[in-house]
Amino acid sequence: MKKAILTGVLTAIGALNIGAQENICYSSRLKTLQVKVNGEWGEPPVMLLGGNNWMEISFDDLQASYQRYTYSITHCDADWTQSDLLTSEYMTGFNDQRIDDYEPAIGTEIDYCHYTLTLPNEENQLLVSGNYKVEIFEDGEDEPIAQACFSIIEPRVGVEIDVTSNTDIDTYDTHQQVNFAVNYSGYSVSNPVSEFKYIVQQNHRWDNHATDLRPTLMQVNRLIFNHNRSLIFDAGNEYRRFEILDEYVPTMHVDEMTREGDYYHAWLFADEQRINYLYDQDQDGRYWIRNNDNVGNDTESDYFYTHFTLQMPPVAGGNVYLFGDLTNNQMTEEYKMEYNLIDHQYELVTPLKQGSYNYMYIFRYDGDSVGKTHPCEGDFHQTENEYYVYVYHRPFGLRYDKLVGFQKLTYKE
Repeated sequence: MKKAILTGVLTAIGALNIGAQENICYSSRLKTLQVKVNGEWGEPPVMLLGGNNWMEISFDDLQASYQRYTYSITHCDADWTQSDLLTSEYMTGFNDQRIDDYEPAIGTEIDYCHYTLTLPNEENQLLVSGNYKVEIFEDGEDEPIAQACFSIIEPRVGVEIDVTSNTDIDTYDTHQQVNFAVNYSGYSVSNPVSEFKYIVQQNHRWDNHATDLRPTLMQVNRLIFNHNRSLIFDAGNEYRRFEILDEYVPTMHVDEMTREGDYYHAWLFADEQRINYLYDQDQDGRYWIRNNDNVGNDTESDYFYTHFTLQMPPVAGGNVYLFGDLTNNQMTEEYKMEYNLIDHQYELVTPLKQGSYNYMYIFRYDGDSVGKTHPCEGDFHQTENEYYVYVYHRPFGLRYDKLVGFQKLTYKE
């Protein structure tokens, strides 16, 4: 059932249970927060220390008129808590610099202003490896309105990854297990078991990442992590896809485009609960901003109120959320779906910028912080997923965690 949607001024919302390592907009006025390495779409937010590398952080403010924003850079340890370094030890210049790169939208029905911050820049050079959190502030405010996170690596160790669906709890069924090895030959490490720290991530999710890992086997200059139950992940299903490229013509998985008042609405075809594996060439949760002309994508792409429906019986004991990079992989009130008892479906409407999108529906049980794919999408061993392994090092006497190893693997059965 199509319902009338209020399209007034977006109100600020608080974010609950958000980790320090996640990209997030603390106000629904801010949209399409992206972090790109060297301007490359789809790459994990890991940049090589030194050289001509840069990190691009961008977002839209639906307030439209120019707002003075400043930013603050914090160096973080492996667990994304603030490190013990002084500001002058991890960057040049000062915090509270202004974001000067901005452009108003052109020819769109929803007005917005597009902001871009590039690091390093003339004011700030980043000096050490590790994790970085950038907080964005409205002029004169003490609480950030958004944050963006990325890492800088100084490669010192080799990382090998293997993913298998023959896991320690089932065989070619509903899970995938990560095994990896760290080769530190040629790198000085006094006590590798205590000095190294690890994070293993599936796709771009932080709710189900693995940490506090210990090697199962030690060889000369080599640590092996096999048969570790903490490295077993729900396999999930391939991400669903749609495109909203044209104001009038329905594109991929769009049933109808309408205009209500001053705004465009994209009505997606109704989705169904998945009980089987469905192969698709997805992009593991990413989205790509572009319009039908693929010109001026950042400032000439409009926002459409996009309608999602998931037809399935209600699930007790938790909530269903729209999920993927389009929600910054977070399960917040803004992306919680409401159940329509008349039409027997979960529903959500959210403004999205024109582009190509991956998404899924994820269920979170009350009191839990980890989302589950099984209730809405199912878990199937043949699902293609990306896995990332981060290796940090803190030798004796050092006051921060260096990022010395990183590897990505796309699992394909």
